Amino acid sequence: MPRPEPKTITFTIDGREVQAPENTILVDAAKLGDVEIPVFCYEPKLGAPVGACRMCLVEIEGIPKLQTGCSTPVKDGMVVHTQTDRVREAQAAVVEFLLINHPLDCPVCDKGGECPLQDISFGWGGGRSRFIEPKRHFQKPLELSPLIAIDRERCILCYRCVRFSQEVSEDYQLILHERGAQTFVGTFDGHPYVAPFSGNIIELCPVGALTSRPYRFRARPWDIEGSGSVCGLCPSQCNVTFTVRDDRVLRVLARQNDGVDDGWLCDRGRFAYQAIHVDERITEPLLRDGGTLRPVSWERALDEAASLLKKAGSRVGALAGGGTTNEEGFLLQRLVREVAGSEHLDAAGIDPVDAWTLLDPALQASMQDVEYAHTVLVVGTEPVDDMPILDLRIRKGVRRNRVKLAVATPRPSSLDANAALSLRYAPGGEGAFVAALTAAVYGGDIEAPAAAADASVDEIRALAELLRTGGDGAPGDVVIVWGTSMLAADGGAVAPALLKLASGLNLSGREGGGLLAVPAAANERGLLEAGFAPGMAPGFGETDGEGEAHAVAGIAAALRAGDLTALYLLHDDPLVTRADTHGWDHALEKTTAVIAHSQFLTAGLLEHANVVFPAESYAEKEGTITHPDGRVQRLRPAIGRQGSVRAEWWVLTELAKRLGTDFGVLTGAMASQQLFAAVPFYNGLTLDTIGGKGVRWPADAALAAAYPAAPEARRDAVYAEAAEPNGALRLGTFRSIWVGADVEASPALKFLAPRQMVEMAPSDAQRLGVRHGEKVLVGGDGASVEAIVALRDAALPGSVFLQTGITTNAANVLDGPLVEIRKA
Repeated sequence: MPRPEPKTITFTIDGREVQAPENTILVDAAKLGDVEIPVFCYEPKLGAPVGACRMCLVEIEGIPKLQTGCSTPVKDGMVVHTQTDRVREAQAAVVEFLLINHPLDCPVCDKGGECPLQDISFGWGGGRSRFIEPKRHFQKPLELSPLIAIDRERCILCYRCVRFSQEVSEDYQLILHERGAQTFVGTFDGHPYVAPFSGNIIELCPVGALTSRPYRFRARPWDIEGSGSVCGLCPSQCNVTFTVRDDRVLRVLARQNDGVDDGWLCDRGRFAYQAIHVDERITEPLLRDGGTLRPVSWERALDEAASLLKKAGSRVGALAGGGTTNEEGFLLQRLVREVAGSEHLDAAGIDPVDAWTLLDPALQASMQDVEYAHTVLVVGTEPVDDMPILDLRIRKGVRRNRVKLAVATPRPSSLDANAALSLRYAPGGEGAFVAALTAAVYGGDIEAPAAAADASVDEIRALAELLRTGGDGAPGDVVIVWGTSMLAADGGAVAPALLKLASGLNLSGREGGGLLAVPAAANERGLLEAGFAPGMAPGFGETDGEGEAHAVAGIAAALRAGDLTALYLLHDDPLVTRADTHGWDHALEKTTAVIAHSQFLTAGLLEHANVVFPAESYAEKEGTITHPDGRVQRLRPAIGRQGSVRAEWWVLTELAKRLGTDFGVLTGAMASQQLFAAVPFYNGLTLDTIGGKGVRWPADAALAAAYPAAPEARRDAVYAEAAEPNGALRLGTFRSIWVGADVEASPALKFLAPRQMVEMAPSDAQRLGVRHGEKVLVGGDGASVEAIVALRDAALPGSVFLQTGITTNAANVLDGPLVEIRKA
């Protein structure tokens, strides 16, 4: 449904005339008149109010009974009173009622000092209670999950946590048990509450009933400071506030930014901060000496790295991981191109020309468009793994605004239950599937590409009809959420087909619709725009280099062949993050010099790196990153750098100086200024204008006009056919939300680090004689991995799915496209 057109009305509250959008909930509208109405159960992020706590009772002229402010929309001419004797008496009675069984253990409660119940008791309570009966008691504290403790006797039954579980994250795990005074919150089956977004209930709780186990008893509100920044662990780039005490991060809270995260965090973003302070973290430079990496001084490490780069000359390649900021990527591409004279660098592993055409500002949808579009198509991505907060945004649009959702993925999606239409295609058939869908929208041959993708022609036609008409004859706004990993499909057919599909649906320049990319890494879009891509200068300009510029696979091949002799790794270990582990292992063995920036010593760096610089965590970084919808956001350091860690812009600048080039960068802000000047559509941005909410440059007409014209889409791109199983199984891969060194290093999150599971259809399992939970070997002639069988009813027969990026038994070692399964 389209965004509602606000109509301003005037109402009176406590003698003040206030203007507010019509039908705004009274509690929210009152704030526009600087009037606070106390609430417990009401939280606008949870959707429609339930009026459960009665704390918000107010008097409205013309209505004899007191009304709940949280469930009353404002109307023109309404007269509201919040300070009458009737209202005060009712509110004091509610507070008194809530405190009948509340333990009043504020001196030892972790919520003490930042507790809404405390504030409301002092502000609106009567100050005394008529009840002297014994209070109820539960066993306390209990582990609601390994991350959350629950003190049941503090609970005031506001229903917030249960509503979040059932109406926002839709995991449906939390319910209220028992009746009356014995009511308590728990999971429906008694098992721990483990879900991707469970930590949000800690912030939602208005009392000390739900507390963070990692933060519990670590600090008091008067001991801490809050520092706003952006989470850099995944493409969601949620706005956060770090709770800091004694230069240590003790907690991460959501920082509301409706254009980015809607005020939510995933559990990885909320709890992975512990990895910043673990003993395993690298906090000083390491140099390989006698076959072992040993701590050395910064001067020696920089001199050695500069010497290795000088010896390599132009035969150096560079890779950057998703944790790299725009400034770091910009400076590293300068180091590689201007100083070393090489063009071999990459981050995303996709064709930058394809990205250039698909990131055109005229085609870009925003995060908020997902909520209000008539139809949303999710293709080639699993949002809960790839960009978790987007998953909540899509669910919100379907639930609240009747968005028609369609899901087209090789692997069964967690959004299938919300979708009006859900369909599968074979792994490797991405280009063929999009080509078939485009033909169904435009007209043309559908059967051939559908057969190549092993997809149903009838389902593709139904999807095209849904996109064209919205299912009810009114097409409206369409948002296509697509995974950039699809661009790696053979034949390069995905980008031109997506562009043609967008044209057929009139998405170019349409406000409220468009394309929204889901990258494979946190700052993939920012690095592309900063010029960290083969053959592409900052701002998608032309480079001065000559000859072929190698991408990821080409860099590996050139290292194996000896054409490149040095490799610079910025927040990346190709043995973990890239496909073809065996090929990369051989490439690193042949490499003369490997220089890396990393927070942790991965197996690849431990074996192959010559110099390892300690990398900053996202809580220590200064700079900018770019959200997938084009919003440039600012990272601010919340704590000092641990140990002898130094800023990575400084390290890159110092290396350039030792090689004879002065970048003229003396501060992080100067690096940002150089970036903004080099990228045409960043011109005019400053760190001050970006501020705490960021600037979405595609929405700015002047900045969007500076985007260079993209080349015409390739006309000769031919989609690749998905492999024919022929008794074997097609291999598909995915990366779990819980994959990452930060999860494995965080004491609170270690239990979520995934082990390898092979997802497959029940029919294939029956044919092969394997059962759910059984241990099997998956692979071919070259290599195999050990995995546990997980049956999925919605899985496409003939295909299996394995995880990449995990520490052991990662699917990166398998070549595909076909694998076989045998019992372990």
